[in-house]
Parts: sequence; C-alpha cells; structure tokens
Amino acid sequence: MLDEKLLEILVCPKCKGDLEYKPEQNELICHACRLIYDIKDDIPIMLIDEARSF
Repeated sequence: MLDEKLLEILVCPKCKGDLEYKPEQNELICHACRLIYDIKDDIPIMLIDEARSF
C-alpha cells in the first residue's frame, strides 16, 4: 500500500497529469497518456520506457 502523501504528489512523468492508483493490481494509471506504471515492492516505477500501454 502506497503512502497517501506520496500519492498526492506523484504525477505522470510524461504529461505531468494525475494518476489513478489501483492497489489490487499494484499499478498507477495515467488516462491521458494511456500508460500503466507498475509498483514493485511498494516502489512506483515511474520510468516512461518501462510503462505499459493500454
């Protein structure tokens, strides 16, 4: 589970837009860029090159 304060400041590294947190899937989603950022060991992987498209 990610800390609430961290979730408040995290933005998409590509567009600087809001992210949707999906705790069941351990991922953050940017709907504007249509990218999914994985969370591994409670650490968001915020690298554009490692994000998945949806």
